[in-house]
Amino acid sequence: MSLFWRIFGLNALVLGTATGVLMLAPVTVSASVLLAEAVVLVAGMGVMLVANAALLRVGLAPLERLTGLMATVDLLRPGQRLTVPGTGDVADLISTFNAMLDRLEAERAASTGRALSAQEAERRRIAQELHDEVGQSMTTVLLELKRAGERAPEALREDLRRAQETTRESLEEVRRLARRLRPGVLEDLGLVSALTSLGADLAGHTGMRVERRLDPELPALDPDVELVLYRVAQAALTNVVRHAAADRVELSLVRTGAAVQLRVADDGRGVGAAREGAGIRGMRERALLVGAALDVTRAPGGGTQVVLTVPAHGRPRTGTPDGGQDPSAVRR
Repeated sequence: MSLFWRIFGLNALVLGTATGVLMLAPVTVSASVLLAEAVVLVAGMGVMLVANAALLRVGLAPLERLTGLMATVDLLRPGQRLTVPGTGDVADLISTFNAMLDRLEAERAASTGRALSAQEAERRRIAQELHDEVGQSMTTVLLELKRAGERAPEALREDLRRAQETTRESLEEVRRLARRLRPGVLEDLGLVSALTSLGADLAGHTGMRVERRLDPELPALDPDVELVLYRVAQAALTNVVRHAAADRVELSLVRTGAAVQLRVADDGRGVGAAREGAGIRGMRERALLVGAALDVTRAPGGGTQVVLTVPAHGRPRTGTPDGGQDPSAVRR
């Protein structure tokens, strides 16, 4: 039924019912309307208006649900759809809107995949240059300082030694940045080892206690899925360092039924009512690529937890964004 005939039918129902009541009711209207008759007419009009409003509310409820979804839909949270109520103009409108969401989500995933693929390629290029150019140059400087210190007079050796230490620390920082940009351990040793290294690096750099629970018996995962899991863990841990003011963080990767679940939970200040920033939205974009579900909630004991659930045999929805130790190990 079209929207026109839906509204027409609802109004006709109200008016027809009112007409029948007036025809059957023992009520007449005098030439000069009496107070009692005026009260009856006004009451009847009020009942008609209330009945018409209630019926229109029911009849137009699908449109209200549609406008509500239009105002709140987020392409980074896929799967938000409305049930199609039968046939007619309203049903066609909702079906068209659902189809539009399907198309927009597919296009968003495709464009995100291309952007992240380019981003990963650029990360590799920068990491390679840091390692080959900057790293080699600083290594050369370090060796030159060492030789100069051996030949320098006693008065200058302490200064040269401090310069050596500063250069060595800078070289280590360059290497750490290169590892963050391009997780070579992920490609060489696998996801569990990469997450182990990530947790150890965080603990060593910040002094935060990192508790790891990494299942060594994970199902076979696509390289793109492993990269998404690694990058989401990396982004979640970065958020903990920057915003959580936490003393402890838990990093776990386990198999749950037919899925693999990554969880990063801290004991910090919690998510609160703050809007999602670029870090969380970036995690959601990566989750879209492999058909994963990302939840950011308050941890049971306080703080924040990020949970990424990936189908064990899930494959990227479009394009590409470009593996152990004791799972109970605890590092400080």
